[in-house]
Amino acid sequence: MQKEFKLTQERLTELNDELVYLKTVREKEVADQIKEARSFGDLSENSEYDEAKNEQGRLFSRIAELENIINNAVVIEIGGKTKEVRIGSTVTVTAVDNSKETHTFTIVGSQEANPLDGRISDESPFGRALIGTKKGDEVRVEAPAGKIMYKVTALT
Repeated sequence: MQKEFKLTQERLTELNDELVYLKTVREKEVADQIKEARSFGDLSENSEYDEAKNEQGRLFSRIAELENIINNAVVIEIGGKTKEVRIGSTVTVTAVDNSKETHTFTIVGSQEANPLDGRISDESPFGRALIGTKKGDEVRVEAPAGKIMYKVTALT
């Protein structure tokens, strides 16, 4: 069974745009690089040719990766009314032992996670702990510093 990739419509569009660019513009550029490098002569000692072929391999790998993600994408909605934390929810939590430590996160799929931007994966320990909780619930999160208790203070 293929892994599902949970993405927002915006991210899915970005990935589709990248795929089109790679298949149309970038693939032609790399083919031209290979063609030019071949013209330099002996391929056994041609570092330009080797680098162009390596670039082609990276390109085809990225294209295959994007096609896999797009073909197995499940579009999620961000926000909306909900009574419990789910993918797409924006949740605010406060540390139980320190009421001044408050964080707001949006729960997203692993392909869109960026904790520095307030987007955490539903597959992360914190994301898994929050899924299914409601406003007012307390959750215990395993962190490198040990177990931390948080209270869900807002949910959208």
